[in-house]
Amino acid sequence: MLGDVLLITEKHHKAAKKILDYILKNRKEKFMVAISGESGSGKTELAHVLARSLRKEGIMAKPIHIDNYYKILPLERTEWRKKHGIQNAVGLNEYDWETINKNIDDFKNDRKSTMPCVDLVTEQVDSLTTDFNGIDMLIIDGLYAIKADVDLRVFIELTYHETKKAQLVRGKEPQNEYRMQVLEREHQVVQLLKPTTDLFVTMDYDVVEIK
Repeated sequence: MLGDVLLITEKHHKAAKKILDYILKNRKEKFMVAISGESGSGKTELAHVLARSLRKEGIMAKPIHIDNYYKILPLERTEWRKKHGIQNAVGLNEYDWETINKNIDDFKNDRKSTMPCVDLVTEQVDSLTTDFNGIDMLIIDGLYAIKADVDLRVFIELTYHETKKAQLVRGKEPQNEYRMQVLEREHQVVQLLKPTTDLFVTMDYDVVEIK
């Protein structure tokens, strides 16, 4: 997302190193990683650090942010959610999975691909075209990223209760009672995906492999 604020700390580097070690042991051609977790948990930061770490190993990894794929435009999303009700509106169906899967397929087949890209300053959606030829890995981060058909699923344990400070600093959405209701609904949906995880990132940002 254009204009996003990254709060990268030592914990992100620590977790990325352990995930990198896992990838290097299990890597295959056109490898895909998904990182899920709640708002402010550090998904984008972890994806960024991991991609940079992979490049140092000679592996070109492209991050993709699921938040760019909302069906409803940023300026219209709150009213749309209010109109349809949080329980009905917030969740997996908010995302354009057809386009996500198309971009994944383009990656697998070394094609050029056009993806949505939200500008957080204007709150408009631009288009970003990338050439996946020469890209070795895809790192998909977002609330429900591990729903995608990928090779490695990473889940960050932090909930929105523990990430209030990060949410305020990043300031992507106003923090009010309605926003808290949205975060609670997202929490409920994200937790349903947890059993599909391969690696857990704990609240202390240790990485635990699920056997």
